[in-house]
Amino acid sequence: MKAICVVALAAGSLAGQVSYQRLLDAEREPGNWMTYSGNYSSHRHSRLEEVNRDNVSRLRLKWAFQMKTLEQVETTMLVVDGIMYLTQPPNDVFALDAENGRPFWHYRRSLPERINVCCGQVNRGLAMLGDRLFMGTVDAHLVALDRKTGTLIWDVEVADYTKGYSVTVAPLAVKNEVILGISGGEYGIRGFLDAYDPRAGKRLWRFYTIPGPGEPGHETWSGDSWKTGGAPTWVTGSFDPKLNLIYWGTGNAAPDWNGDVRLGDNLYSSSVIALDADTGKLKWYFQFSPHDVHDWDAVQVPVLVDAEFRGIERKLMYWGNRNAFFYVLDRETGEFLTAKPFTTQTWAERIDEKGRPVARPNSDPTREGTVISPGPEGGTNWYSPSYSPVAKLFYLSVWDFASKFYSGDAPYQAGTHFFGSVPMRLPNDPGSGAVEAIDPSTGEVRWKYPLYSMPLTGILSTAGHLVFGGTLEGQFFALDAATGKELWHANTGGMIAAGPVSYLNKGKQLVSIAAGTAIFTFGLE
Repeated sequence: MKAICVVALAAGSLAGQVSYQRLLDAEREPGNWMTYSGNYSSHRHSRLEEVNRDNVSRLRLKWAFQMKTLEQVETTMLVVDGIMYLTQPPNDVFALDAENGRPFWHYRRSLPERINVCCGQVNRGLAMLGDRLFMGTVDAHLVALDRKTGTLIWDVEVADYTKGYSVTVAPLAVKNEVILGISGGEYGIRGFLDAYDPRAGKRLWRFYTIPGPGEPGHETWSGDSWKTGGAPTWVTGSFDPKLNLIYWGTGNAAPDWNGDVRLGDNLYSSSVIALDADTGKLKWYFQFSPHDVHDWDAVQVPVLVDAEFRGIERKLMYWGNRNAFFYVLDRETGEFLTAKPFTTQTWAERIDEKGRPVARPNSDPTREGTVISPGPEGGTNWYSPSYSPVAKLFYLSVWDFASKFYSGDAPYQAGTHFFGSVPMRLPNDPGSGAVEAIDPSTGEVRWKYPLYSMPLTGILSTAGHLVFGGTLEGQFFALDAATGKELWHANTGGMIAAGPVSYLNKGKQLVSIAAGTAIFTFGLE
């Protein structure tokens, strides 16, 4: 049994539960930020407008909270009724006074000495339902905490961490379930998506993202490759309560750059899956990159919008994919509607009328190396996009660079890397980054804000006609949502690899971001 230490730093007044009804009505509470993406549709858009393009130049630092961690901070904070809840990597949780950053309590979790993770012992955040907070852990557990004190209520094992499984995703609370994805595609896991009872931690259903024998799609894996095929679910999805569908992106097939040992399309890797929220049954899927050999995970956040498309009102899904194409799908049926590149890509001649890419000749990895754009990090990656219903634009962080892709041998050994070689950046191509605004009705890039490095930051849009983002160098900035013009920036002094949030405290709008190993909160002077 692991030792669990809870440090209660202050009693405070922690009023305010988060019911399912409140989550459904999240847009009616713009003063709170109650889910990873702000609402079930994952717009990452704040309806607050006190801070706007006319006064954003007056933003000043109000408070900072310094963490004690050596890991990269990727947390998106929850803010509910004046309390901010956040994760400190690997798996600590803090409750802070959202007005001044003063801690109320601190949950500290002990972990095994050795945990195999791809990209650091990170955590992207929490879910909240009722009086409880929920966090996944890098040793592949799900824990429930009392929101008032941080006391551990229950702790369940999700998978065997010694085989490469871990949890870095922020859970999603839906109805009477906590939805949880899994990480570990680089270790040859068999991916899945789970639902748990928030009261006792009992698993309610599991959907394997790689079909087993006798299941539809199993034939898309040659031999026994399905057993170690990857397809993790390591970024939070979305939910349509009217359709009762959960939408979740899946990661790359394993091994990453050697497809010879897993012939076929490799369903449901590099896809979006639509599952019945009550049963976990698959309703439809769409595969962005069949037989992916470039490590282009499709774990990007699905953005749900009801809008007109080519003269017809439809329930749509917008998706800026790692393979460098922006997609529009019908989220009721999974029908492909359109796709258009948003950054340099040299791997596909086109996307056909069914949404399947037509690959250019000689675009797969080889023993000698094949130069392809985008590189393995993709045209974008896991960090969250934003959709503004005010501007009717889709905003995302973008990368533009090429890499040389190699293919090599890929022996499988449980709990170790399962790659099949490693791509190399081109020494004469440092690449570049940007924030882009895309018109979803056409796929056209409306504006582009250039950056001098690769962005890792999620985007926040607001009703004040602003777009917030950040850089690896620690620059936190605000852009005009209509034009992309920079209106404000602040140097946080630390790498930004998280998404901003905005909320109200005592009637005043604040904007917070994790940068370096601290939380910075800004408000009007």
